[in-house]
Amino acid sequence: MPNYQGVWSLSTQFQAQGVGNWTFALNDLAFFGAFSTSSSLYGTNTIEIARISSTGNTTDFGDLLYNMTYTPAGFSSDTRGIFAGGYTDDGGLGYLNVIQYLTMATYGNMSDFGDLTLTAAFTSGCSNSTRGLVNGGDRGGSKSNVIDYVTIASTGNATDFGDLLTESERPAACASSTRGIVAGGESNSAFLNTIQYYTIATTSNTTDFGDLSNTKSNFSACSSSTRGLFNGGLASDRSTRYNTIDYITIASTGNASDFGDLLDGVTDTASTSNSTRGLTAGGHTSSSTYTNVIQYVTIASTGNATDFGDLSTSVKYASAFSDGHGGLS
Repeated sequence: MPNYQGVWSLSTQFQAQGVGNWTFALNDLAFFGAFSTSSSLYGTNTIEIARISSTGNTTDFGDLLYNMTYTPAGFSSDTRGIFAGGYTDDGGLGYLNVIQYLTMATYGNMSDFGDLTLTAAFTSGCSNSTRGLVNGGDRGGSKSNVIDYVTIASTGNATDFGDLLTESERPAACASSTRGIVAGGESNSAFLNTIQYYTIATTSNTTDFGDLSNTKSNFSACSSSTRGLFNGGLASDRSTRYNTIDYITIASTGNASDFGDLLDGVTDTASTSNSTRGLTAGGHTSSSTYTNVIQYVTIASTGNATDFGDLSTSVKYASAFSDGHGGLS
């Protein structure tokens, strides 16, 4: 039994909530996992959390099913968080089709949800309050244009939703309550600046939305109910790392506009949000340097990112979700 005196850490709050001694704040927790670190290139099983409305370092939450990495798709409802796909060295499994989930109000480990229609890493995920979608990815040498979907409140295998405009790995995705947005990435022939969208409640192929400010891959996205933000990224020369934050108005179509800058040029980050703040964590700041920095912006305004705190270690290829992304608020 924890000591409930003084200042409570997030982990102590979760323990207290589990025995009915804590009124849990909704729409305010960010979850980060599937880290690749300098000592664990093929991933860790750690899930870490931070309270979005505050600042500070992350706290341990629980474990994934595997030591894993390579950017599994991360998405959530306001009760469940999901990672789908990715890569593991555990048991020689390699590229994964596994979908796993946790209940965000309960401190603990991931459970098996079902399987994707194909094995894929370097995917991207987005969701509304009922459906989660997994977009594109690397199948272990070939790139995918497949969009899968699941009903988050249930368990079971994914179903085919439709196709992206082209095969793409390492795109970024975000959503409102009605639209899913997928941007950038690397196709079989080139890096992309394309932004595309679909209506989450239907099944269909994507439609062209507009263009990013740069052709890029290896970046992350987050959103409120109205705005989508695209954070950092790798240029087509495969060496330039952007510090740019682009934004769009999700309900419209058109090209992205400049929002501000991240603290550094960075790739392979993880981003998530609540209805007001967007967080971006980890990533490559050079070809050989990872960071543990978490930074944040206020989505409704424009401006540069501010330091939030740190992950437990420097990471790349992570994924994230929250219990209150803007599309659910």
